[in-house]
Amino acid sequence: MQKKGCLPNDVSYNVLVNGLSKEGVLDRAKDLVVEMINSGLKVSAYTYNPLIYAYCMKGNMNQALLFEHEMVRRGALPTAATYNMFIYWLCRHGQVSLAKEKFLEMSEKNLVPDIISYNSLIYGYSRSGNLSEARRLFDELKGLNLLPTARTYNTLIDGLCRSGSLDDAQMLKEEMLQSGLVPDVFTYTVLVNGCCRAGNLSMAKYFFDEMVNMGLQPDCFAYTSRIYVELKLGTKADAIHLFEEMKPRGISPNVITYNVLIGGLCKVGNLEEVDRLLHGMRQGGLFPDCVTYTCIIHAHAQKGHLAEATGVFYDMIYRAKLSPSVVTYTVLVHAFASIGRLAAASMFFSQMLDRGVSPNVITCNALINGLCRVRRIKEAYQIYYGMQKRGLIPNKYTYTLLINENFNVGNWKEALRMYSQMVQQDIEPDSYMHDILCKQFGPDYRLGEDLCAESDVPG
Repeated sequence: MQKKGCLPNDVSYNVLVNGLSKEGVLDRAKDLVVEMINSGLKVSAYTYNPLIYAYCMKGNMNQALLFEHEMVRRGALPTAATYNMFIYWLCRHGQVSLAKEKFLEMSEKNLVPDIISYNSLIYGYSRSGNLSEARRLFDELKGLNLLPTARTYNTLIDGLCRSGSLDDAQMLKEEMLQSGLVPDVFTYTVLVNGCCRAGNLSMAKYFFDEMVNMGLQPDCFAYTSRIYVELKLGTKADAIHLFEEMKPRGISPNVITYNVLIGGLCKVGNLEEVDRLLHGMRQGGLFPDCVTYTCIIHAHAQKGHLAEATGVFYDMIYRAKLSPSVVTYTVLVHAFASIGRLAAASMFFSQMLDRGVSPNVITCNALINGLCRVRRIKEAYQIYYGMQKRGLIPNKYTYTLLINENFNVGNWKEALRMYSQMVQQDIEPDSYMHDILCKQFGPDYRLGEDLCAESDVPG
């Protein structure tokens, strides 16, 4: 433009900055703002808002806030859209307190928060678990004669479901209907999923069926939740039927859908059906992930097919190029340790450490249990002390294994010391521990508990 004798004005620059920001060419967009300022042109919120939005989308909230400070310093006043961007993205990134500051700042700048402002803040508080503040904002906006939208209701319903307040969520859905708004697929999906998480499987089925009866098309997430329900209820055939219903309805199962179904089938040992699903999964352009492989490894391990479990494990590493998780390793450590194959269990335990996968308490307990079964108590203690060095806290099962084994080998003094330590850690003995004490001390085992409590023998 300048070569042809035409000087760009502020509108031209703003259009270019907006376009470059949308394309993610942010350095060039920033250069244009500098060029604009150096040309003596006036910058405004229309100049800065696209850049602020782009940096918010990238998760770089600090840079976005710096642009806000710069625009104010250059005399450009933030608009309601500027504030709404910040409130929305700060809430999305979990910075709800700062979002609330921006919300309050709007009124100080004589800007009126609208339904977008409220929806974003309600989302932030709902996701952070502060349902009382989310509900207060919901009541406040109605008091200001702002009409809640479907998004407002859905956000709050989702928050209530996540907190387990299913009755309140259902009441809010009814209120939504009374206000003239129609629940959509999202409304029902969060209700179905919330019921699943709370274990209310019959209610999950009810909401799914109501969604279908209202003529709504369940999405992949809704189907996946319903498949999960059928598997938990033990109705495997219904779960498979739902899965097979998805593609004719134009809904493509995702990896999570496959994992839910494969996991459910693995639990009942139906590995033939699992193989069929894996074939279909790959044909559909999807690939098994760590969860898929771990489910199959666990299913083989439960059947005692440890060679097959190991084969799937190495197939996962070398063919699929996937990294096993702590759950994968724990399954194998437990499977081998429980049948006395401690060399293999220890090998998998060492391998996970070499690969930088940190064991959890369950992993350590599995190995301690296997070692105690064959009277290798010194090695069991090495695992016990090693887990504490890694910052893991021994639990009731850890102490029970070691106390029981010390009694078995006649090391009463150490058993008493461990019991005393367990009590000092505020770990409540369970019925199995009481059985151990009864076995050692007889019917008057409560006296034995007193002896344990009084014993403070240094290790």
